[in-house]
Order: sequence, then structure tokens, then C-alpha cells
Amino acid sequence: MRVEISGVLLEIVKGDITSQPDVEVIVNSANRWLKPGGGVSGAIHRAAGPELEKECSKLAPIEVGDAVITRGYNLPNDFVIHVLGPVYGKDKPEDVLLSRCYQNALKLADERRVDSIAFPSISTGIFGYPVREASKVALKTILELIPTLKNVKKIRFVLFSDEDLQAYEDALSEILGEK
Repeated sequence: MRVEISGVLLEIVKGDITSQPDVEVIVNSANRWLKPGGGVSGAIHRAAGPELEKECSKLAPIEVGDAVITRGYNLPNDFVIHVLGPVYGKDKPEDVLLSRCYQNALKLADERRVDSIAFPSISTGIFGYPVREASKVALKTILELIPTLKNVKKIRFVLFSDEDLQAYEDALSEILGEK
């Protein structure tokens, strides 16, 4: 699914976040210590190589909602922005904290004059955030920020499963009033 809003291309695709060669920065759904883990974080660290963990160790720990940026190393992307999403049912208020992840990542990318960014579905893996709820928070946040962007011209959500892809497509359609 692709839509253009205020001169920014918003895409929702199924794929692998580590295989997005046409975007400058990818976002890592990280842990507090920015260590390799499972899911998205593990995949990004494996693809980037050991230098990523070394750079991350100098930036940790981060708090829920925070965003920090590193080089991309062996990834096809120049940079990785690492965010710590909320653990569903533990970090309150979840929606505000999740929204802050997207806000901070997008603002950091725009400040760095990045023209394209790819997001995974933050906090919906081991952090337990329901995908349908998370997709609405993510997309509403991004849509609110698009008019303020100076440099970012492409925002992509890269979803791992058909179910996640459908949740994000449904959420965008609903937000844009197509349903």
C-alpha cells in the first residue's frame, strides 16, 4: 500500500527490515541496553555485524520512548535509529510511550537530513503490544508529523507477517477515512 501525503510517500510493505537498500535509515525496536536480542533487534545486529554492538554499547542505556542513531555498518542503510518501545501492560501509558518512539525516531532522522526511513512494528513482538492497536498509534503519529518534516520524503513500514501487513493496511484505511 502506498499513499502520498504532503509530498511524503508513505508505504506499507511485507518484508525484511534488514533488506531495504533504497532507504537511508532503518529503525531498530531495541532493548534498553541496545544489545542484540531476538526478533527485529537480533536480525538487525546479525546483518550489521559486530561493530554495531560496539557503537551501541557507548549509547546505552536508553529509556522507553528514546531514540539514538548509529551507523549501519554491513546493512545496506547508512544509519540505524534505535528506539525502546513500551512493554505492553507494564510501561504506562503504552500509547503515549509508543507514539514517542515514532516521534523521536522521525525527528532524529529529519534533523540528520535523512530522506527515507523504514520502521518495523515497534513493541509488537516480545513486548506484547497488540498489532492492531500499535498500528493505529504508529500511523496516527506519523501522519501528524508528516506536515512538519523538512527532509524525510519516504516513510516505509516493513511488516514481517501477512497478519501484521493487513493490520497496518486496515489501520491506514480507517485513519484516512476509506473504511
